[in-house]
Amino acid sequence: MEQEKIIKAGEIAIEIKKWIKPQIKKGTPLLEIAEKIENKIYELGGETAFPVNLSINEQAAHYTPEWEDKTLAHGLLKIDFGVHIDGWIADTAFSLDLENSELNEKLILASKEALNNVEKELINDPTLGKIGKIVETTINSHGFMPIINLSGHLMEKYDLHAGISVPNIDNKSDFNIDLGLYAIEPFATNGSGKVHDGAKGNIYVLNSNNNPRNPLSREILNYIKETHQTLPFASRWIIKKFGSKARLALMQLEREEILHHYPILTEEKGKLISQAENTFLITEKEIVVTTKED
Repeated sequence: MEQEKIIKAGEIAIEIKKWIKPQIKKGTPLLEIAEKIENKIYELGGETAFPVNLSINEQAAHYTPEWEDKTLAHGLLKIDFGVHIDGWIADTAFSLDLENSELNEKLILASKEALNNVEKELINDPTLGKIGKIVETTINSHGFMPIINLSGHLMEKYDLHAGISVPNIDNKSDFNIDLGLYAIEPFATNGSGKVHDGAKGNIYVLNSNNNPRNPLSREILNYIKETHQTLPFASRWIIKKFGSKARLALMQLEREEILHHYPILTEEKGKLISQAENTFLITEKEIVVTTKED
């Protein structure tokens, strides 16, 4: 791993969190929030590791604004974004209550406290089951449920989900968390504790190396490989580059299973969800929370 690049990506993420939070108000267009964050990533010398996820209320993940999106920020809003330097990723998320809601604030506290408690335990080389138990116990103590079918994840170069999952419940795993780069992300809900696939959320990722017949689709696919490689990207990025005709090309690439189109992950009972997330670099010498604000 290239530790210097990992740390730099995290520093950019921290600066952006501090910068963007005061700008997000009820009624702010989601498209404005996403583009501000993504443009700031580039301005500070990073690259987008994935499109900014802006998930409202019962949504947990995988929604990013589409081209000319008119949706306005409201409710319990999760802001999840990633920065990379040469493929080395900082992944972080926070939740905001835009309704002056006591319930929203309690849910936000539950997920934040769960993340903080995991951070304190990492020095003890816990098992994955132990980490999940800490998240579950903490969130339960606030009267809520963790999302049991979402988890944190190991990250490697240009790979957001590199094979090891960090659970949000006690799954009894006796596998000790190893050296590496991890995103740990507790989700708390006042619902049942599960999410299911909802509508498509305007986020794609390369799924195969097959070549489409359509010339425009081939051109777009080559652009995706050059600019995003194996990392997720937004449909609006492609439409901005190629114009509205790119919509049909993306649909064709999806039909041919060359691209995967992520569904929005939604709480199965339609209840509220909060999220907290930081990136942890675990080395033989130390544990660095690369995206933690002071």
